[in-house]
Amino acid sequence: MNNPLLDYNPSGVGEINGNLLGLPFDYESANLIVFAVPWEVTVSYGAGTANGPQQILDASIQLDLFDFDNSDGWKQGIFMMEIPRDILEKNEYYRGLAAKIIERLAQGKALTDTPDLTPVLTEINQASQQVNQWLFENCQKAINDGKRVAVIGGDHSSPLGYFQALAAKYPEYGILHLDAHADLRDAYEGFEFSHASIMFNAMKIPQITKLVQVGLRDICHDEVQIIDESRDRIIAYYDPAIKQKLYSGTTWIDLCQEIVSHLPECVHISFDVDGLDPKLCPSTGTPVPGGLELEQAFCLFRELVKSGRKVIGFDVCEVGDAEWDGNVGARIVYKLANFMDLSWR
Repeated sequence: MNNPLLDYNPSGVGEINGNLLGLPFDYESANLIVFAVPWEVTVSYGAGTANGPQQILDASIQLDLFDFDNSDGWKQGIFMMEIPRDILEKNEYYRGLAAKIIERLAQGKALTDTPDLTPVLTEINQASQQVNQWLFENCQKAINDGKRVAVIGGDHSSPLGYFQALAAKYPEYGILHLDAHADLRDAYEGFEFSHASIMFNAMKIPQITKLVQVGLRDICHDEVQIIDESRDRIIAYYDPAIKQKLYSGTTWIDLCQEIVSHLPECVHISFDVDGLDPKLCPSTGTPVPGGLELEQAFCLFRELVKSGRKVIGFDVCEVGDAEWDGNVGARIVYKLANFMDLSWR
């Protein structure tokens, strides 16, 4: 097999070759395989995140490869599978159907009113399950091939099949979840696989023993009750409480170490970019004032790796359909890939 590193100059111009960062790897030579899930059928506010994977791919060519935490991290081999056009086309079709359901509910009317939309809801739930199954099978194959795996959404419903594939590999793992929202809604708006239900569905996976959520600031009563009654299976760090501690003199490093202490040995990082200050990704699906700076998030991941825990996977979701959002999203993906690589050494 040819060595893709032999003639590659990491300081050269990024090549538009269909791969993240213009890197010279393919499926066989890469250690990290990235799957795109261009799916946002159930978004209830702003649309455009289905194009997030393409925006990240396009922007990634402009990134310089030197990383302050892992200067040779690119050498691990990163390969992004082709964005599945059939899923993107299905997303556009089912997004139109879902909009009718969301509009009906916003009017305070029942889905059973004329015309009856309950068959439409069933069809959307089935289509979402098919996407979950597609991702599960592809992630499981890559894991069985000895690869590490990452996912770029779409909305935050995207990585569920990936969580299930990790559960087939690891008897126990935790999720470090950065988000403005808890995503603990039970079938929000009737959509079983809603973007607002990803962590509710994740908690159905028994291998996920701990969910630590950071940056929450837009949350409903039912979700707070689920967290409070979880017997510490779910730990929430609410954004107002984080800020109050920082304003009172607690250091962010101390808070990061406390957050990390709740997690088991194997950790998946689930990064919804609306967990950040919305100036960083203003076109995200559901922006909320407040949130983390990008370096605060990276500092948290740095402390996670320094603790000796292993990053077994990550997803980056809700990147909007805008050039700036793609730029920030690409930097998050590359930084997480490098932290993941460090944690395996």
